[in-house]
Amino acid sequence: MSDVTFLKQREPVDEYGRALYAVSRSILRAMLDQLSTQDLTDLNVDRVDVTMRQLSHYARLERDKGMRGDGFEWAVHEAIAGGEPTVTELVSDALSRTSPKVFRGSSGTSSLLFGYERAKYLGFLEAVVENAGEEAVLLPDSQGRPYRFASDWLKHAAKGANAEDALGQRIKKIWKTDIFLSDENARRYAAATIKSNHTQLEGGPGLRVAIVPAATNLRPGVRFDRSHGLWLTVLPDPDGFMGLFNDSYWSVASAVYTIGKQARPPYYLKPSVKGQRVAEQLEKYPTAKVIDIENALDEAAQQQLLEVKHQLVSVEAPEWLHINEMRTPVIAPRPQFEPLD
Repeated sequence: MSDVTFLKQREPVDEYGRALYAVSRSILRAMLDQLSTQDLTDLNVDRVDVTMRQLSHYARLERDKGMRGDGFEWAVHEAIAGGEPTVTELVSDALSRTSPKVFRGSSGTSSLLFGYERAKYLGFLEAVVENAGEEAVLLPDSQGRPYRFASDWLKHAAKGANAEDALGQRIKKIWKTDIFLSDENARRYAAATIKSNHTQLEGGPGLRVAIVPAATNLRPGVRFDRSHGLWLTVLPDPDGFMGLFNDSYWSVASAVYTIGKQARPPYYLKPSVKGQRVAEQLEKYPTAKVIDIENALDEAAQQQLLEVKHQLVSVEAPEWLHINEMRTPVIAPRPQFEPLD
C-alpha cells in the first residue's frame, strides 16, 4: 500500500460514505486497466505512473460505453472479494443453485477475476492459476469430470473466440468468463459473466452464472434464465449495490470531465451530494498517480465505522495490473480525502 492518504485524521464516516470510496476505487482501477498499449506509448509512461490528468484526457466516457461495463465488472468483483453483503448474499444464492451438492450451505463467497482481454498482461494467467490454488477445478456443468485450472484450457480461453474449437464443446464459451466464483474454500469454481446491461447478456457451454443490474423489465433476485442457460443474479437498482455503483461512477466521471476539460453530460447525470464531495476531492489532485489515488481511496474506505454491521476488507490491486517497470517518480501534491460527514 502507498503512504499517500486521503484522510487528514481518523474520523468515522457512515457506511454509505465508506462504500462510496471503495467502489470509486474499483472504477478508477477499471479505467487504468482499459488503457491500451498504444495509449501508454502515446503518453510515454508506464501504467504504474499514469497520473489522474493523463487518465482524464484519455478517458472518453460518453463514447466508450465499455468503460462503464468494465467499471461495473471491477466493482462487482471487489465487492465480492471485500464481502459486501448487498452483492455476496445474492451471488452466494446463485452459486449454491449451480451445484447444490458442492456449494449449498457454504458460509462465504470468493471471486477470481478473469476476462480474456487481460491475458495481455505479463503474469496474468500465472496469477489466475496461483490464486485459484493447485487443487482448483472448474465445474462447467452438473455432470462430467471437472477441469483443473493448471491445465491448457485456461491458456486457450485467454485467446478469446478463436479458441472455441480447442476448448471443446463442454466449455466452448468459457472465454466469455469475467469472474470465477467459489465458496469460502476457493477450490471448486463456477464461471460467471457480468454485464451492466442485461440485454447484452450471452450464455453458452461452460458459463453458469450471470450478474446484471435490475431494469424495468427485470426484477431483482436470483432465478434461472432458460434462454441463456444461466443462473441470473439481478442486483437491486436504485436501492442496494446498483444505486451505490451509479453514484460512484458519476462521482469519478465528474472528476474526469473536470480534470480532462471535457464536455459535461446532461445535468441529471450527476452524483449525490456525497458523490459530488468525492469528485471535488479527486479534482484537487490532477498530477497524482492513479495508483496512489487508488490506495488512498482504499485507506479512506477502511475507516473504523460506528454502529455498522458490515465493512469491506481491503482489496489491493493485483500485481499484474501494475506490472510495468518503474520510471522516475512524478512530483505531485499529497492527496488527502476528508470525511464525508
